[in-house]
Amino acid sequence: MVAGSAGLWLVLAVFVVAGWSRINSSKAWRAAALVLAMAFALVHQLLYSTVAEDAYVTFRYARNVADGYGPVFNAGERVEGYSNFLWMVLIALPRGMFGADVEPAAVALGIACALGCVLAAYFLVNRIVRVAEPDGPGLPGLGVGAAVVTAGVSSLAAYGPSGLETPLFLLLVLCVGSALAGGRSVVAGVLVALAVMTRPEGLFVAVVCGLWLLGVALRRGTTMWAPAGYVLGALVLLVPWTAWRVTYYGHLVSNAVVAKSGGETAVAAQLRDGWDYLAGFSLVYQVFLLLAVAAIAFLVNRRGPAGGPVARARSLVWLLFAIALVCASFAVAIGGDDLPAWRLLAPVPPLLAVAAAAGYGLFLVAGAAGVPSPQPRAGRLVARRTVPVVAMAVCGLSLVVTTTHPRMAPAMHDWRSSTEELAETGEWLGERLQPGTAVSTYAGGALAYAAGSRIVVVDVMGLTDEYIARTGVEVTGAADDYDYVVNVRMPSVAVDTAEGYTDRQHCGINPAYAGLYEVATFQVRGEQRWISLFLRRAQAPSLIESLDADPRYDYVRCG
Repeated sequence: MVAGSAGLWLVLAVFVVAGWSRINSSKAWRAAALVLAMAFALVHQLLYSTVAEDAYVTFRYARNVADGYGPVFNAGERVEGYSNFLWMVLIALPRGMFGADVEPAAVALGIACALGCVLAAYFLVNRIVRVAEPDGPGLPGLGVGAAVVTAGVSSLAAYGPSGLETPLFLLLVLCVGSALAGGRSVVAGVLVALAVMTRPEGLFVAVVCGLWLLGVALRRGTTMWAPAGYVLGALVLLVPWTAWRVTYYGHLVSNAVVAKSGGETAVAAQLRDGWDYLAGFSLVYQVFLLLAVAAIAFLVNRRGPAGGPVARARSLVWLLFAIALVCASFAVAIGGDDLPAWRLLAPVPPLLAVAAAAGYGLFLVAGAAGVPSPQPRAGRLVARRTVPVVAMAVCGLSLVVTTTHPRMAPAMHDWRSSTEELAETGEWLGERLQPGTAVSTYAGGALAYAAGSRIVVVDVMGLTDEYIARTGVEVTGAADDYDYVVNVRMPSVAVDTAEGYTDRQHCGINPAYAGLYEVATFQVRGEQRWISLFLRRAQAPSLIESLDADPRYDYVRCG
């Protein structure tokens, strides 16, 4: 797969660089270049091919929606343990309508959204340039450059097939920018509402876009219809959605957000972790930061007449920078996360790529200090071939990062292995335990999804448990309450791992479960892979008998 990706990158590079003049003049050549870019984006995503363990939490909600239980994690428990409502609904539709499994539907939709981001980058750059020069020929090659760079963004490729909402969120943000560039404020409001319903940081993106529209209206002395239309478009969806959430779940803030946020004593630790998260990202994505610096230089040196089309186009590029800053600030504020490939910052590199391409377009459109260039703009763009060379270099470097950086494809593949093991454990428990049996776990994703809706799953970290999230003890940005888990939820089985199997037998027991529980170790038949379960003492004999009856596992007594 790596060799195939490198080969496709080479084909794309030769086509884009050698055919640059025709790409700028021919729609057919641009279409071919975009098809090649999307083909590369698809193969790039297949290099990761990992469904995120966290995605299975939403999968379980989506399956319960499709199966008639409602948007709940456990039947009868109204807890909002997700923060991606729109994504949850979309991936539930294929099962609800056709009986399809949620997981492959989510993977296919995520890949499609990532490919859509490649096209959206192309159209957004060209639309911004068209704003600067409404009657000009445009510079469509710049859009191709942005599409190529977006296809190479490693974090976007990593989370295309992940089953998470990341690609959908970025696609909606790019579409919001395109709607604003086209003067469609009501459409932008509807799209930004969908972004809010997809990711929590969408709310801050919505505020930034609204302030931008308000600033444009005030500077130009026009009516307030554009910002008003934007707000109305957003409220049409956000008001009924929020009213339903508060009515159904009883809280304005999602349980998922509360569970992952620290209390007052954890704020400093979260910010420290967030800065470390951003620093690691910045080291890997240095070339995109350089593109941002170049774009800022273009904007500073090519202002255009005040109030003119170039000035409005410049403000759109600044808006893209502001959105990227909001996404980065949100990631820092919540302390980042432990997922590979910097998931929370995945929207930032494509936004910077689009801003850089659009900024260079304005540089060409405006001319030096407002003085027309002696050489036509399109001619300069074609002759220098700066855009295709830089775009393909950035794309190639991203591919290298994907294959070599320990937090990229290697980490995703390791994560895939542990996720598959948790899913095997969940399937085993779901098949062997009685309906209604409570199981506690640190990893409420793949294990819970594979166990099925007939098993009650208690997330010790509180993601899908309202009491733990809102009243539990805060620990490094998460929450737990073992006393509540043991004495109130009273799980029959406790799975004290989030990493899957171990390579040796472990007979130690978590002090939180000692006394009421006993440890039972099971070995995957014929392999050196083990799992330790904590079983409620009164039920342990019957549980061991039932679990040991599975031909895939052998019970091995401790001691």
